Amino acid sequence: MSVHLVILPILIPLIGGLLMLLPPFAGPAKYQYRRVAAFALFIAQITTSIALMQMVMQNGGMLYAVGDWQPPFGIILYADQLSAMLVMLGSFLGLGVTLYSFAGSDREGKYFHPLIQFQLLGIYGAFLTNDLFNLFVFFEVLLIASYTLLMHGEGKQKTAANMHYVILNLIGSSLFLFALGTLYGITGTLNIPDMALKIAQLSPSNQLIAQAGGSMLLVVFGLKAAMLPMHYWLPSTYAAASAPVAALFAIMTKVGVYCIFRVYTVVFGDEAGELANMIVPWVWPMAIITIILGTIGALASTNLRTLIGNLVVVSVGTLLITFALRTPEATAAGLLYLLHSTLITGALFLIADMLGQQRGKALDYFVIARKIKQQALLGILFIIGAMTIAGLPPFSGFLGKLIILQSAATATQQIWVWSIILLSSLMTIIALSRAGTTLFWRYSQSNNSNQQPSVSKWQISGAVLLLAASPLLSLFGGSVVEYTDNAATQLHDVPYLIDVMQLEERGQ
Repeated sequence: MSVHLVILPILIPLIGGLLMLLPPFAGPAKYQYRRVAAFALFIAQITTSIALMQMVMQNGGMLYAVGDWQPPFGIILYADQLSAMLVMLGSFLGLGVTLYSFAGSDREGKYFHPLIQFQLLGIYGAFLTNDLFNLFVFFEVLLIASYTLLMHGEGKQKTAANMHYVILNLIGSSLFLFALGTLYGITGTLNIPDMALKIAQLSPSNQLIAQAGGSMLLVVFGLKAAMLPMHYWLPSTYAAASAPVAALFAIMTKVGVYCIFRVYTVVFGDEAGELANMIVPWVWPMAIITIILGTIGALASTNLRTLIGNLVVVSVGTLLITFALRTPEATAAGLLYLLHSTLITGALFLIADMLGQQRGKALDYFVIARKIKQQALLGILFIIGAMTIAGLPPFSGFLGKLIILQSAATATQQIWVWSIILLSSLMTIIALSRAGTTLFWRYSQSNNSNQQPSVSKWQISGAVLLLAASPLLSLFGGSVVEYTDNAATQLHDVPYLIDVMQLEERGQ
C-alpha cells in the first residue's frame, strides 16, 4: 500500500470532486452535505500528504508508474521531499480556505467545493508529475477549474478580470505545446530525467533548438508565476476574485515557480553541458525588477486586496532570486520562504475580506469610512499578518528572509540580494502601515458600525488556521530548515534522479 501513496493525492480530490457532483450532494439544498464531504476530503489529503512526506524522508525519491508502464514511456509520477512538502502545503491552504467559505460564500455557487477539489487535483498533479506533457495536462486541469472559480459570486469586475486571465493563459498553453513539440523533436522524450540525460548529449545544432524550446518554457512558467514582464495580470485578477478563491490562488504562482526550479535544475541544470543554467542570466534581472515593480505596486495600491496581490508579486521575485543563486543552500532558503509567503498571503486575502464586510460600501479601499465593528479582533489578525509578510521578528517572514540573505555567497550577490530584499521589506512596512492606519484609525464621525454584521466563526477559524503557520514555522524552525535543506539537496542531485529512473526501467 505504501507505494500507492504517491498517486493518492491525485485520486482523493479526483474521486471526491466527482462524487460531489452526484446525489446526495447535488442540488442547492445539499450544501451541508457538500461541506461535510469537503472537510473529510481535506482531512484525508492532509493525512495522506503527511504519510507521503514520512515515506520519502525514509526511502528517498519514489517513482510511480501508472498502469505499470515503465519510464520514459509511461505516465510517471515522482514524489520526493519537495513535491511531498508542496502537496502538504496545498492541502493545508485548501482546508483554511474551505473553513472560511463555510460562512456562506460557498453558497454563491453550488459547484464551489467540487471546483476547489479539481483545482487542487491539477496543483497536486503538477507537483507530482515527472513528465512535461503530463505537466501540461495538469496545468489545463487547474486552469479550467480556476476560470470558473474566478467567476464565483459573479460581478462585472470578475468577468473583466476573468477574460484577461483566460486569454493570457490560452496564449501560455499554446506556447507550452510549441515548447513541448520542439523539445520532443530533438530528444525523443518528455520524461524529465530522461530528457536531462539526453540534453547533455545533443549536437551543437540541436542545442540551439533545445535552447529555443527551453526559452519558450520559461515564458510559460513565468506567466504562471507572474514574473516580469508577465506579472501585470495578477493584482487585478486576485483583487477581483472572491476571498476564498484569492486565498487559494496564492499557491497558483508557486506552481510556476516550482516548475522553474524543477525543470531548470534537472533538465537545464549543472549536468546539461553547453546548456547548463542557460536561463540564469535572464532570471537575475527579471527577479530584481519583479521585486521592484511589485513593491511600487504595493505602495501605489488603493485597496488592501490589490496591495496583497502586489506582495504576491514581490514574493515571486524573491523566490526567483533564490533560484538564480543556483546553490542547494539558496534553494532551501527559497523553499522555506515559499511555505511562509503562500500561507500568509492567503490569510491576508481572507482578512481583507472580513475588513471589507464591516466598512460598508468602502470595502477595503483606503478611504475614510465607517468604523470597523470588531476592531480589536481584526486589528490583531491584520497586524500579525502584516508583520509576518514584511519579515519582522519573531515571525516566519523574518526567518525566511534571514536565511535567504545568508545564502548569498559572493560579494556581488550580497550587494544585490541584501539591498533589494531589505529595501523591499522597508517599503512593504510603509505600505502596510499606511493601510492599517487608514482602515483602523480613519473613520467617519457618524458611528453606525453596530449595524454591520459580525464576522463568522468560520471566517475567523479559516484565517487563524493560516496565520498560525507563521509562529509554528518559527517555533519548529530547526526541523523545517532541516527538511528544506534535504529537499533542496535532493532536487540538485540530478544523477540520483536519473539512477532512480533507470532502476525503475529495469524493474529493480
